[in-house]
Amino acid sequence: MIHQENPTGPDLSLLFARHTADMHIDTPPESIHMMDASELDTPDVHFFVLRHAGKPIAMGAFKIFDGSHAEIKSMHVLNEHRGQGHSRVMLAHLVAAAQAAGVTRLSLETGSQDAFRPARVLYEKAGFTECPPFGAYVLDPMSIFMTRALA
Repeated sequence: MIHQENPTGPDLSLLFARHTADMHIDTPPESIHMMDASELDTPDVHFFVLRHAGKPIAMGAFKIFDGSHAEIKSMHVLNEHRGQGHSRVMLAHLVAAAQAAGVTRLSLETGSQDAFRPARVLYEKAGFTECPPFGAYVLDPMSIFMTRALA
């Protein structure tokens, strides 16, 4: 079950550690755009956790940066729980929660490297299409930008 939680929760450190490690595997520091738990702990961020048997196994968030436009942040599923549809469920939850919050456009930045291919496929299947950089982003060969209108 997915619930909105505080990203600084004491039992979320493994999720953040694994997310951080994955981002640093083959991405240069200047091309990493992830937010840590304290950066996600702001009123404009809606942060969610998927738990199994009480343990956090996945997280995802969206940050509203304009009243009607938000960005997906910190989508991560622990490796040992991948391949079970948790990413799809989390993404659907983020889309629904963003719609409920009045968001009409949801965008994201993800890596262009092969390691991020499963994420790009997930986003494409959910209706996201490539777009130019948005917000404060600039063109970066390590980044792919995607967006989707929410009805």
